[in-house]
Amino acid sequence: MKVAIHHRKGSFSDRWIEYCKIENIDYKIVNAFDSDIINQVKDYDVFMWHHHHGRFEDVLAAKKILFSLEQAGIRVFPDFNTGWHFDDKVAQKYLLEAIDAPLVPSYIFYEKEKAINWAKKTSYPKVFKLKGGAGATNVKLVKTQAEALKLIHQAFGKGFAQFDRFNNLKERYNKYRSDQDTLLGIAKGAGRLIIPTNFAKQQLPEKGYVYFQDFMPDNNHDVRVIVIGEKAFAIKRIVRENDFRASGSGNIIHNEAEIDLRCLEIAFDISRILKSQCLAYDFIFDGDNKPLVVEISYGFSIDGYIDCPGYWDNSLQWHQGVFNPYGWMVNQIEKQVSN
Repeated sequence: MKVAIHHRKGSFSDRWIEYCKIENIDYKIVNAFDSDIINQVKDYDVFMWHHHHGRFEDVLAAKKILFSLEQAGIRVFPDFNTGWHFDDKVAQKYLLEAIDAPLVPSYIFYEKEKAINWAKKTSYPKVFKLKGGAGATNVKLVKTQAEALKLIHQAFGKGFAQFDRFNNLKERYNKYRSDQDTLLGIAKGAGRLIIPTNFAKQQLPEKGYVYFQDFMPDNNHDVRVIVIGEKAFAIKRIVRENDFRASGSGNIIHNEAEIDLRCLEIAFDISRILKSQCLAYDFIFDGDNKPLVVEISYGFSIDGYIDCPGYWDNSLQWHQGVFNPYGWMVNQIEKQVSN
């Protein structure tokens, strides 16, 4: 098997390259942004690219290149089944509803009048989200009808910046208070009030739709399950202080005994139905303590899972010990090539 890898320091590619070296897998490093990238990888069996939702050039190019190569018979990671809905919560809503997955009840409107009528009749609180963003960015708790109507008017007016500069500063301050960031980080956040990121400069405002989910009270944590092929690992993330969000809190429990096995069962079932290579699932619980999917993503932060003490197989059997999920990704696509 010959593998081409787009390398970005700090991404999955670091681990893929290391694994290929250890296992003597024939690989080469390529630059996906070269104009002739298609010709560069045509003689390879596999092309792998850990593209990132926060890099504008990745957003522009990654799916176009990956799915074009897949059409030409080259195995890619992430493939279409795994990545077409990446960083698009609205697409995930449609997908999960279509397969009858236990999704948190979600509402999307493309017409202002319909959104307003719904907002005047529904109960509160609700959770407002933009379709893109990770780590609980672009997510707000809407406590009243007035707040919902204000968001609706903005959604069908000037829209929302993909990068919320004030919220970024608030996030950095909260992380500083919990020893997850430094004074330098706060200073950088303050600087972003004046000088936006390149991503923020290039990305157009989000407008023309509005998306809400039901708020599930009394959740002091969520469960993140990552399924790669026939294996899975998971963490429990504690909700931030004086907040309702667990994603991005940095307060993580890695003890397998803390993981609700129903979440694993649901995640394995969905991955099987979707034929995905790798998917991360966020679960919370409803008033009857039933697990519901909040959203899904093929990508995840590497650092949060280093301390996982083991993994489960698809029979929910626990395997204690160190494991390499990035090697699993290579193995998964190697099986696809073999088949």
